[in-house]
This record gives sequence, C-alpha cells and structure tokens, in this order.
Amino acid sequence: MILDFREWSEEILSEVVAEKLKHILDLSLKMLEKYPLCDNCLGRQFALLGFGIGNSERGRSIKMLLAMAAHEMALSPEIKVKEIGVKTLKILATRGSFKVARDLLEKMGRRVGGEEKCFLCEGIFENLQPVIDGTIEKVKEYEFDNFLVGIKLPVEIEEREDEFKAEFGVQYSESIRNEMSRVIGKEISQKLNKQVNYMKPQVVILINPFTGEIDLQVNSLFIVGRYRKLIRGIPQSKWVCIKCGGRGCARCNWTGKMYPESVEELIAKPILDVTLGEETAFHAAGREDRDARMLGGGRPFVIEVKKPKRRNVDLKGLERAINEYARGKVEVLDLRFGDKDDVKKLKGAEGAQKVYRIVIKFDKEIADEDLVKIEKELTGVIVRQWTPTRVLHRRADRLREKRIYEVKTKRLSADSIEMWVRCQGGLYVKELVTGDNGRTEPNVSEIINARAEPLELDVMEVIV
Repeated sequence: MILDFREWSEEILSEVVAEKLKHILDLSLKMLEKYPLCDNCLGRQFALLGFGIGNSERGRSIKMLLAMAAHEMALSPEIKVKEIGVKTLKILATRGSFKVARDLLEKMGRRVGGEEKCFLCEGIFENLQPVIDGTIEKVKEYEFDNFLVGIKLPVEIEEREDEFKAEFGVQYSESIRNEMSRVIGKEISQKLNKQVNYMKPQVVILINPFTGEIDLQVNSLFIVGRYRKLIRGIPQSKWVCIKCGGRGCARCNWTGKMYPESVEELIAKPILDVTLGEETAFHAAGREDRDARMLGGGRPFVIEVKKPKRRNVDLKGLERAINEYARGKVEVLDLRFGDKDDVKKLKGAEGAQKVYRIVIKFDKEIADEDLVKIEKELTGVIVRQWTPTRVLHRRADRLREKRIYEVKTKRLSADSIEMWVRCQGGLYVKELVTGDNGRTEPNVSEIINARAEPLELDVMEVIV
C-alpha cells in the first residue's frame, strides 16, 4: 500500500510521526535503563535511519531529546512525574555519560553518581586517538595513495553486540566493526590526505582497537612490460640448487643457485632498489630455454613487488636503470603499472602464437627438395608431443597437441638450414627438429630421413 500524505490531516500526520519518534525514544531509554551506552553505541542501533550524520551525532541527538523531555518532567508540580524526570536524567548522566543531563541535575541540587563504561564498546570509541596516532606512525615509511581499514575484534565483543540486538529487537543498526572501520578510516584519511579505497586498496590496515595491535597488509606493486634476452646461457627464472635447496654448497659454489644470474634477477634488482620492496615474483607469457634468446618485440612479463615502500616510480627512469644494469644481457621496454588482472591475462596468454628461428645441422647433405618438403609437411599441421625426455624429471609425462601455422626454410650450407616456425605456444621446438626418439610426430628428422640437430634457437616474437 502506498501512503499519500496529501490525503492526511495535519492531526493524523502529527500522530504518526509522534508515534514513530516515541518508539525510538522508548527503545533507547529501555536500552539505557539496562546498559550504559556511549553516543556511538546508542546511535549505531539506529544507523540506517537518517543520512549524512555519524552515529555519535545520532546517539547524542536521541539523548538530547530524552533529556529535554526529562527536564520538562522534572519541572512538573506533580511529584510522580517529577521523580520520573529526575530518574531519567540520572540514567542519561550515568549510563549515557551525557553532560547535559549531569549539568541539569547539578543545577537542581541533585546528587549524581559516576559515569559507567559503555557496555558494548567498553569506552573504546572515546579512546581511539592512541591507535590512530600509532597507525599514522606505522604507515609513515610506506608510500601509497589509498588505503582501507579493517577491524579485528575480540569474539566476546561481537557476541555481546549480537545478544544485545536480539534482546531489544534492533532492526536498523550496523555492526560495531563497520562503524570502527569508518570512524578510524575517516580520521586517518583526513590526517594523511589519502583516499579510502574499498575495491583495490594499496595498503590494508588491520587494527584491534581493544589491544592496540596494528598490522599492515601492503599490497603488491605490479609492473608490466616486455623483455628481450640478448644472450644465451641464462635462465628466465632463478634456479635454486637442486642439491642444497638454496642453502649453499660446493656444487653451486655456495651461491644456492644453479646459475649465477637470470632474466628475473637482472630485472628485479633495480626494481627492488627503487621501490624498497621485500621481494619480487616474476610472471611471464611462457618461457624460453636457457640456451635460447628472446628477440623481436620481447616477451610480455609482469613483475610483482611485494611490500613496496615506494610506489610513485619514474618508469622511464626505471627502464633505463634496468637496461644499464643488465647491459648486453637483457633489455626491457614499454614498462607500465598494472595489477593482479594483468597476471591473470598473462597466464591466459601462455598459449599465444610464437615465432621461432632455429638453425639446424644434419648428418648429411640435403637437397633443395628436402627444404620444400619440410615446409610443406609441417605447415598447417597438428604436432603430437609427449613430454620431452630432457624435462621428464620435472614435468608429468603427457601428450600435448600443438598447431603449426607456417614454416619457412633457408639454406645456410650443404648440411645446415635456418627454419622459421610460427606456431601455437607450448610447442617444444627442439623436439620438433629431433623427433625425441619418436615422442614428437611429425618431426624434421623423420620427414627427410636424416638426423637433425638444433644448433641455435631464438624466439623472435610472442604474439599476444
């Protein structure tokens, strides 16, 4: 039923409004008669009523209305009415910690007891400044533009509030956790001139106002780009020594690593130097073999900097610093800021098309017809590959089917050629050449009935 107030008389309208107001005041007084409540905790029980005011103001307004009504009753010539008014003022002064009520009682010459600690928050709302100051001090060393405050509460506090709401049939409240998060967040936002961000905060501040515990969850900084690996012999990622597990031993020359450097490390060090992060995680659209170069437009990557203290980084300057540090080995380009979604997209792009260049040597001289045959029989085919023998020790033995879109060849000598392959990502190109004892079909060796050996492998393009 839709209520049309235009059809109501002023008398009826006043009665309806008065009835609703009486319900709020009656319920509030019942709460205060049984439990001491601060302005925030009383106002929070009606948080969904009204807009643009805080619970503290809401609770204080309710107490003010109760005090005004009680004051009028206390001035009544009727003894019983006067006593009810005085009693209500005492409840407001002691259990509501309401100064207006206390002042009125003192002017009347009435004795007033001491203020009681809030039943729900135990007075924390009146003493949030130390934890706010402590938070501001703790986040000073981090550079960030936005944040979010999360609240950790003792179980008994949350249970107490739930029981309180059930006891009084509260319908329009919010949780103490939400209110504390908002109140503390607003204060920090104003003092630091930082924005609260509910979706993707750079820093999450976890606070337990009851213990004073403050924990920072500094979200990662993501830098997106492409890299070119200009030399052979370095892996994409850091390889921990398989013998000592990174602790250091004679086999790894006490470095804890199988190889002294990697693409990841050459890129990560300058980034850590600038961002002052704790560590990095390296994500890339696939990987090239250690003895393969990554040329052309480079391979897409995302480097995740964990717990960075500096975020406002000059990416052009960082690009120059990385390329200077990794000069002649690795080069990065097109750096930009990203987020977690870029990592997901990158993982989804691992099967993107790749273009490879392979130098192949045969155990006999080959004819021009052999080159034509290789191109014809490998273009547009599906290659069936079991996991290569060389990686079986670290990967499951399973069948993969990958498409080759185009193959082009060029003679280099009587017994060697250059072959360009455009294919689906994930194809093992070395095994496409050798056949891996029948584990990859079709293959170059089988097509021309000659032993074929890949001498050089370069990734020329990663097409995303």
